[in-house]
Amino acid sequence: MAEEASTKRPLKIVAGADSFGCSLKDALVSHLRSLNIDVEDLGTSSYYSIAADVGRRVSSSSDGAVETRGLVACGTGVGVAIFANKFPGVFAATCLNPSEAQNARSINNSNVLAVSGMSTAPDSAIEILDTWLNTPFKSPCPASDSKPWPPEIETFLDNSIKEMPKIGAEEEKQAALGSEEASCTLCCLVKNRKLNPIDIIPGGSMKILRETPTSAIVRFKAGSVEPAHHHTFGHDLVVLEGKKSVWNLTKKARYDLGVGDYLFTPAGDSHRVKYYEDTEFFIKWEGQWDMFFDEELEAAHKAVAQELENGSN
Repeated sequence: MAEEASTKRPLKIVAGADSFGCSLKDALVSHLRSLNIDVEDLGTSSYYSIAADVGRRVSSSSDGAVETRGLVACGTGVGVAIFANKFPGVFAATCLNPSEAQNARSINNSNVLAVSGMSTAPDSAIEILDTWLNTPFKSPCPASDSKPWPPEIETFLDNSIKEMPKIGAEEEKQAALGSEEASCTLCCLVKNRKLNPIDIIPGGSMKILRETPTSAIVRFKAGSVEPAHHHTFGHDLVVLEGKKSVWNLTKKARYDLGVGDYLFTPAGDSHRVKYYEDTEFFIKWEGQWDMFFDEELEAAHKAVAQELENGSN
């Protein structure tokens, strides 16, 4: 067993993955069990919600007699880290090599390891995991040039670990108290987060409820239409509330999406969107956001009307 785990509280790992990280997660769970480490494997979900389940369990177990950490995996390792980090006391880090794992433990006291199922081989991931397990907080690491941290840096690291769990804790508590029926993890995360409407898409009344440089939770008003457009990046989305249709004009395919449905649109594919109800969805992309329109709004409305008329006949 890892040296750190054997000299402190007993260690438990809560693990989960989406379909892109499932195989790598399974390999790492087998490795952990070979070390006689207690593992609770939550299995696989179709999207990032599994990482929120892991994050919630790590957050709620932070003061227990057992040290509970998390292991999450997706295609890049980024999305699951973002979702896990929504919970106070969770320090999830995406690590693509052992040096990053060592830094994450030494500097950030990372208690959730996120790995990439698309870019990390099982043997490399095991080396990353072992490094993450065996590196104590504030220990020498590549970022410290493999030397002990100066006292002033150690003080800073101690203070940061105390302050970070407080961020968002009060908002999370109020959201939980504000709605007894809000049992869905994703719904709880975005509860009461409303911004003013913005108009970057002709024909669409849209609000950004939460965003990062590569992801967002977005709300469109019922009746909104996005004219055919494309991006230089592919993007994933999952519907949290409402109903919409996406016409992929490049593939000549129509996708009718409701709550919980997932869709990936490849880079360059021209697609048109119609919102039948007030609709919220989570969207994630790689790189810098861009958007290029392939038709005028009037043409989009005519095309949607024709499609819906043909579909009802």
